[in-house]
Amino acid sequence: MTSNYTLLQLGWQPYFQQQLSLDEWEDAILARVTGVERSLLHLLTVDETRKLPVTPSMPGITVGDWLLLDKDGHFLRLLDRYSLFSRKAAGKKVASQLIAANIDTVFIVTSLNQDFNLNRIERYLTLANEAGVEPVIVLSKLDCCDEPDTYLDKIRTLRPAPHVLLINSLETESVQQLLPWCGEGKSVAFLGSSGVGKSTIINTLLDKPVQGTQSIREDDAKGRHTTTSRSLHLLLHGGWLLDTPGMRELQLADCEHGVEETFPEITELTKQCKFSDCQHQGEPGCAVRAAIDNGTLDERRLASYQKLMREQQFNTASLAERRAQDREFGRYVRSVMDSKKKDDGY
Repeated sequence: MTSNYTLLQLGWQPYFQQQLSLDEWEDAILARVTGVERSLLHLLTVDETRKLPVTPSMPGITVGDWLLLDKDGHFLRLLDRYSLFSRKAAGKKVASQLIAANIDTVFIVTSLNQDFNLNRIERYLTLANEAGVEPVIVLSKLDCCDEPDTYLDKIRTLRPAPHVLLINSLETESVQQLLPWCGEGKSVAFLGSSGVGKSTIINTLLDKPVQGTQSIREDDAKGRHTTTSRSLHLLLHGGWLLDTPGMRELQLADCEHGVEETFPEITELTKQCKFSDCQHQGEPGCAVRAAIDNGTLDERRLASYQKLMREQQFNTASLAERRAQDREFGRYVRSVMDSKKKDDGY
């Protein structure tokens, strides 16, 4: 299928340009990944949409990536990303899962009902801060909430105070508050648990139903999964919008910097503790406990910080061990193949 875009409209930036040789710029095809299936990539170039089969030799590729193809449309290489969202795979599987690449802004969506949870918001903020992407918190379902200021007061306890928008997902004018981040060539992502209204906001932004929606369960305000794949959608104002499946389990790994950025006041207080390995459990000279005692630091913030830091340390260690095992197995396979070649006289 033909298309008619410029590279800038597709989100091309000087960061990618400097990765190309002159020959690649003149001869290769530049393609952005707009959708990922188990064995197929959906791509968009300045001239057309394409489909590219996934092969075992390819690196991990996700929505938002930029690829280089040869003149016949075969995969050449993946360009370096300027931002990348990833997480530890859900469940007991020891592996990293790519979520999205080359995103400028992430809208963290949570609804103004029982689903609202500061700890979960801090988890998403950690993910955004680790990726180096600007986070904007979107409080949805304003039409169903009588006291939104109560939720705003809770958001204001976060440091640094994030940008917050109050949204009625069903009203176009309300959703248009997001447009300053959605200009031509800009890429934005939506993160949030199921049922918070991501798909409704997307449908309103695009002025057409591209994602199915379902009502929440009235007994606990929990949502039902409606989006089942990641994909990029072109906005009317020229930006690119990524929708992701609702993620009930978001385990962190390799994101110590992201945790520190999400809790800057605790990071700074930790430097003032008497002992460099202070666990903030009552040790003498603990600046963190002193801040809690004098009311300048909330006990909940410390508990959330410690939980996320422990989680990312554990998952990072697990992933590092798995990578080491994979490298050792790879060396073993190569040695067996080398021995076989010698035995066969090659």
